[in-house]
Amino acid sequence: MTPPPPLQEIIDDFQAMQGEEKIQLLLEFSRELPELPAELEEAAMEPVPECQSPLFLAVDASRRDHVVLHFSAPPEAPTTRGFASILHQGLNGLSADEILAVPDDFYLNLGLESIVSPLRLRGMSAMLTRVKRRLQQAT
Repeated sequence: MTPPPPLQEIIDDFQAMQGEEKIQLLLEFSRELPELPAELEEAAMEPVPECQSPLFLAVDASRRDHVVLHFSAPPEAPTTRGFASILHQGLNGLSADEILAVPDDFYLNLGLESIVSPLRLRGMSAMLTRVKRRLQQAT
């Protein structure tokens, strides 16, 4: 099972880089995480306690063919923000079925295990797991 094209493109970008370049790309992603829309309050979002930094997410699956994802993480948590931004850019706007088909361990293909702690990588896995759980509950 391969990730959907937008997510695969991100994986390819990370695989083309080495060490410090991967960190810089992750920081770039952290700066690209969109702000929450005005009507969405962090208090109404689901926390992801597995992340080392505060992270909240919301999944709008009202249209199964176009899922909208929202993530919130503080600017002082660039790794967490970077992971959230990767998921946002790689999955936002896809169908529920496409997102549910993403391999749970896709993040291992980013090649970050040598520069990011396993605990932080588990946080990214937890984000995807919660998104999928929300989609399954919405059916």
